[in-house]
Amino acid sequence: MSRPDAEEVVHASAALDSAHAGDIRGGLGTVHLDDVGPRRGARRRLMTLLAIVGPGLIVMVGDNDAGAFSTYGQAGQNFGTRLVWTLLLLIPVLYVSQEMVLRLGVVTGVGHARLILERFGRFWGAFSVIDLFILNALTIVTEFIGITLATSYLGLPKVPAVICAVLIIIGAVSTGSFRRFERICLVLVVGSLLVIPIYVLVHPPLGTIAHDAIAPGLPHGTSVSTAMLLIIGIVGTTVAPWQLFFQQSYIIDKRITPRFINYERIDLWIGIAIVVFGAGMMIGFSAEAFAGTSGFGHFTDAAGIASGLSAASSRIVGVLFAVALLDASTIGAAAVGLSTAYATADVLGATHSLHRSWRTAKGFYASYAGLMVVSATLVLLPGVPLGLITEGVQTLAGVLLPSAVVFLLLLCNDRAVVGPWANGRGMNALTSVIIWVLILLSVILTASVLFPSISGTQIEAVLGGGGAIGLVGGAVLLVRSSRGRAEPAPTFSAIQRRDWRMPPLTLLEKPELSRGRKAGLIAMRAYLALAVVLVVTKVIVVAVSK
Repeated sequence: MSRPDAEEVVHASAALDSAHAGDIRGGLGTVHLDDVGPRRGARRRLMTLLAIVGPGLIVMVGDNDAGAFSTYGQAGQNFGTRLVWTLLLLIPVLYVSQEMVLRLGVVTGVGHARLILERFGRFWGAFSVIDLFILNALTIVTEFIGITLATSYLGLPKVPAVICAVLIIIGAVSTGSFRRFERICLVLVVGSLLVIPIYVLVHPPLGTIAHDAIAPGLPHGTSVSTAMLLIIGIVGTTVAPWQLFFQQSYIIDKRITPRFINYERIDLWIGIAIVVFGAGMMIGFSAEAFAGTSGFGHFTDAAGIASGLSAASSRIVGVLFAVALLDASTIGAAAVGLSTAYATADVLGATHSLHRSWRTAKGFYASYAGLMVVSATLVLLPGVPLGLITEGVQTLAGVLLPSAVVFLLLLCNDRAVVGPWANGRGMNALTSVIIWVLILLSVILTASVLFPSISGTQIEAVLGGGGAIGLVGGAVLLVRSSRGRAEPAPTFSAIQRRDWRMPPLTLLEKPELSRGRKAGLIAMRAYLALAVVLVVTKVIVVAVSK
C-alpha cells in the first residue's frame, strides 16, 4: 500500500494549508499518515493516546491562567469554600462546548472563524475576528499583569522580567516545529500541578470542601448580588470564547482526523479534570490561609494570596504559588495569542501552522508577536488602568460568550459541514439550556457594570423571569419540532463515518436561514452591539474620572 501524499489529502478535503495534512507529530509521540490499522492491545492504544494528547490539555490548563488564579483566590479568601459547587456545574459546560469544537476541528479541517465567515457571511466573520482580537489582546494584558505580580513577589525587577517573558513566549511559538512547541506547553502543564504540593502543605479540611462541592449554597452574611457576580466571574474565567477558536485550529494544525476523535475526547477529559481539581484546590487553600485572619473577605490580588499563604504556612508555599502563577500566565498568554493568530490568518487565507518557519508564515507569526509586544507594553506604561482592563476583560468575555456558543451550535447542526458528526437531539437540548443560562448571566453581568447598585432582589427577578421565558420558549420549540417534518438524516456506516471529511468550502452551498434564525441573529447582533458599547463607555468614563 503506497503512502498517501499530504498534498493529495489537502486537495481531497477543505484544509486551507498543506501543512495541516501529514503525520501527527505530537509532543509525546507520532502517528504516521499511512498508519490506518486498528489499535489492538493496551500498549498500542497508550502510545496512540500519548501522540494525540495535547489540544485538550493545553486549552484547559491555559484557561487556568492569571485571571483564574485571581478569581479562585478571591472566592476562597472572601467566601471560604462555599462556592466550590459552581465548579462541578461547569463540567458539562466545558465538555459540551469543547467537544463540539473538537468535532468541528477533526471533521472540517477549517478554523472556527473561517467557518463562521463562510456559513454566516462577512459581517459575522469580521465580527468574530475583530472582537476576538480585542478581547484576546486585553486578556493577554491580564496575563502579563500576572507575570509582574509573580516576579515581583519573587524579588525580580518588573521591566526585565516582562521583556524576558515576551521573548520566551514568542520564541516558544516561533521554532518552526509543532512538536517542540507542544513539548514546551506540556512542561507548563506539569508546572500547573504545583497547586498539589501547595494544597498538601496548607492542608485545608477535605471534608468541608467535599461538603460544599455537593451542597450548593451562598456564603452566609453575603448579599445575593455580591455572590452572584463572583459566580459569574468564575463562569467567565472557566469558559472563554478564545478556547473555541484555539482548540479547533490547534487540532487542525496537529492533523488529527475523525479516526482518532475518541483519543482526543480522552485528552479533553484529562484537561477538564486538571482544571476543575486545580480550581477546587486553589479555592480550598486560599480559604484555609485567610480563615480567622484580618485578611478574610478583603481580597486584593494574586500577590496578596501568595503573601497570605506564606504567613499561614511557610515562605516556600508562597514561592510555589508565585511560580505556579508565573507558569499559568505564560501558558495562558501563549494559548490566547495563538487563538488570535490562527483566527486572523484563517480568515485572511494566509498560511498558518506551527509546522512552518517564519519565512513561510510571516503574517501568522508577526500577528502573534505583535500582540504580545503591544500587550506587554501596556502593562509597563505608567498610568494605564490595569484594574479596569481586568474588569473589562471579564465583562466583555461574559457578554460575547453566548454568541460564540450559538454559532458553535449552528455549525454542529450544519450537515454540509459536519455530515454524520452532527449533533443529536440530546446534545442540542443540553446546549440550548447552557446558552440560555449564559445569556441570563451575561445580562446580569452587563447590568452590574452599568448599575453597580443592582440589588439581589433585582438579580433574582432577572433569573426567575429569564428561567420562565426559557421554559416557555423551550416548550414551544419542542412542540414545533415534533410537528415539523424534518428530512431524515442520511445513514453512514462506521467506516464511512470514520473517513468522512468536509468537502472544500467552495463546493458547499450557502445555508438558508429560517425566519426565526434570522430574527435571532439580528436580535443577538443588536444586543451585542449595545452591550459592548455601553460596557466600553462605562469603563472609559470610570478611567477618565479616576
